[in-house]
Amino acid sequence: MQLPSLKSATLIRRYKRFLADVELANGEVLTIHCANTGAMTGCGEKGDTIWYSTSDSKTRKYPHSWELTQLKNGQMVCINTHRSNQLTLEALQNKQIKELAAYNKILPEMKYGEENSRIDFLLKGEGLPDCYVEVKSVTLVKGNLGMFPDAVTTRGQKHLRELMAMKKRGHRAVIFFAGLHNGFDHFKVAEYIDPEYAKLLSQAIKEGVEVYAYAGEFEFSGQIPTALSLTHCVPYIE
Repeated sequence: MQLPSLKSATLIRRYKRFLADVELANGEVLTIHCANTGAMTGCGEKGDTIWYSTSDSKTRKYPHSWELTQLKNGQMVCINTHRSNQLTLEALQNKQIKELAAYNKILPEMKYGEENSRIDFLLKGEGLPDCYVEVKSVTLVKGNLGMFPDAVTTRGQKHLRELMAMKKRGHRAVIFFAGLHNGFDHFKVAEYIDPEYAKLLSQAIKEGVEVYAYAGEFEFSGQIPTALSLTHCVPYIE
């Protein structure tokens, strides 16, 4: 996935969930939009280098968007969680997710289920069961362990219930954890953050819902990050 043209700044603070103040190299302070409503644990500490994009839309109050954080240990994380579906779609189209590579039709944002939900991707293939794929972003990393969620997610709990229902109807059901962070090589649910989500995921696995977590890798042009891709499936630790 090609990233938009990016510029760097130093994070001052994030506030009101959707806003952040950053300092440019010339000392100017800029208020930018933050497209991440989660806790962003470990993804944006005061003094971190962040990378932002700029929109040419005339209707946006805040034309600049926080895209990436470069952590003090040098690792990169994409905090714009809207990018996770874009990243996953590209990987599906390029057959990079081997567990799902047999499907040739990708339908995004389809209504489904009994709780007024939309599945991120409905996959179809000749002679194959329909496959419902729910995408989650991995931005929380401790050591080399990727984790989800970074805050209690009632929405995520609902999605697990919906996937279990699809599995019971004879379809494939997949929860796909997309690595927006390049610092992990195995994955675990953050039970200490959302024990109900962990409980539901354990139940879902027992009922046949498939779980995959893929590592992310950034590409650079000099010092500037230019692309993000999903590289390989990492071990899932129950």
